Amino acid sequence: MSAYRTIVVGTDGSDTSLAAVDRAAAVAADSAAELVIVCAYTPAGRDDTAGAEDALKDEAYLVVGWTPAEETLRTAEERAAKAGAGNIRTVAADGDPVEVLRTAARDAGADLLVVGNRGLNTLSGRILGSVPSDVARRSGVDVLTVHTT
Repeated sequence: MSAYRTIVVGTDGSDTSLAAVDRAAAVAADSAAELVIVCAYTPAGRDDTAGAEDALKDEAYLVVGWTPAEETLRTAEERAAKAGAGNIRTVAADGDPVEVLRTAARDAGADLLVVGNRGLNTLSGRILGSVPSDVARRSGVDVLTVHTT
């Protein structure tokens, strides 16, 4: 029996978060674990999309029904598959990244949560907190912080 059965990893599409996805996928492949790739986002409000709709005119329908999280997750899923992960699921959720990751880990019954270390050693991260440090303190499961910076 492998050490981990379900692994959750967070990504925002940045190079550093995709490095965390690569590491999580490798661990999932080694453990034959399910990999859940999570992307937190905040949907654009009506005021945010009005200008784009005006500029797009007849193609304004393209502004509705899509979030950048979908493309981020598609890219991350492709990378995870190339890294050997077999059982991959993606989750896009509106909200604060730390809360979205904690909820995803709980809902998936995860026993490992993987995050990159971006923001961990910054001044603002030390004063205000960072996703990796907040996840490590509050997740309730093992956390792997991948050195990505």
